[in-house]
Amino acid sequence: MITDNDLIWVANLMREAAAAEIMPRFRNLDAGSIQQKTSAIDLVTEADVLAEKIMTAALMAQFPGALVVGEEAYAEKPAILDHLARADLAFVLDPVDGTYNFARGVPLFGVMCAVVEQGTTTGGIIYDPVGQNWLIARRGTGALMRWPDGKTQAIRVAASVPIAEMGGSASWYYLPADLKALVLPNLAAFRTGFGFRCAAHEYWLAATGGCHFVLYAKLNPWDHLAGTLIHQEAGGYHARFDGSAYDCMTRDGGLLAAPDQESWTRIRDQLLSA
Repeated sequence: MITDNDLIWVANLMREAAAAEIMPRFRNLDAGSIQQKTSAIDLVTEADVLAEKIMTAALMAQFPGALVVGEEAYAEKPAILDHLARADLAFVLDPVDGTYNFARGVPLFGVMCAVVEQGTTTGGIIYDPVGQNWLIARRGTGALMRWPDGKTQAIRVAASVPIAEMGGSASWYYLPADLKALVLPNLAAFRTGFGFRCAAHEYWLAATGGCHFVLYAKLNPWDHLAGTLIHQEAGGYHARFDGSAYDCMTRDGGLLAAPDQESWTRIRDQLLSA
């Protein structure tokens, strides 16, 4: 199994890749360095591609035989995802989560890596290149915030409160039309709602007690495997909209994370009920 030392090694790799390829390009991209993928809000930049290449090469050298599934590698070769559930050891990378923000000069983006062993997510790391710290979790051992000097602090999700006192994030723009028509007006029952356009920072806030829920419709594994494990190890609960489990091969059915199962049910019913 992946060890704590392995996770620290990967965390440092993420920092090195961000320092080499991401931060020098922040607010310093020309038009030719930004490309559209599936839509005007789904972008890729030089930073995404080059940071993923650095991390992929280093991971394959450090962990011979491991599968590395990067967001940009998947864009070129979607079949790579078919091997994820069967791999003894796999790393799932999002080199720049929040690329739209990054490309527009908004400092809400992150680097994410999940460790998957035989279909089970066993490690998760979210790195904030601007704040230069990490959230790190290994399955069954809790979740920590870690600073560059090695200091750590345990993190915990928010306590359960009434719906009217809750706040959270709903990525409604990827919901099908019928669910979008439900979720948008139903958000008014909560104290606050927001959307960072960056799962790394949305999971960060939920796992550290800064909000009560995050809701997603688009379930690419590089966007959610690390965040859901960190949130779970910080005491939280997550499931698809129908209550079924989320895992590394889940592609649809929506995803909601909340402080606990009882809160999850109340939030799901409030957001998704007519």
